[in-house]
Amino acid sequence: MYARNAINAYAQVGIQTGVMDASPQKLITMLYDGARTAIAQAKFHMAASDVPAKGNAITRAINIIDNGLSAALDHEQGGEISSSLEQLYEYMTRRLLLANLRNDPALLTEVDGLLENLASAWAEISNAPDAATQNLSLATER
Repeated sequence: MYARNAINAYAQVGIQTGVMDASPQKLITMLYDGARTAIAQAKFHMAASDVPAKGNAITRAINIIDNGLSAALDHEQGGEISSSLEQLYEYMTRRLLLANLRNDPALLTEVDGLLENLASAWAEISNAPDAATQNLSLATER
């Protein structure tokens, strides 16, 4: 029991340190990873018929999308890109809510696929050292 608490505390410190040291581009990557991890956990709990854990995992994914990814959008700098991303994030949130209500793993898979595509595109853009990278990072910085 105490060992598990110690491990969790250590992991939390590691996450907090990683967040404090991360660039804005890295933070977005961490948010995508966190949302995808929460969806994977929701699928696992859904298959195990663990309704409370499934609901908690889906709630975590929704919070990351709404309070992390969507909240990071800068509509003044990002223009049409940030507007399109906001609409996509709202769609993902609705699909996750439906997945929870219907107990439908296919909806979780759909949202995970969308996040995977965005995360891989973000990784490619973040590694490109040109003006387009600067413009896209402005769309997500506040």
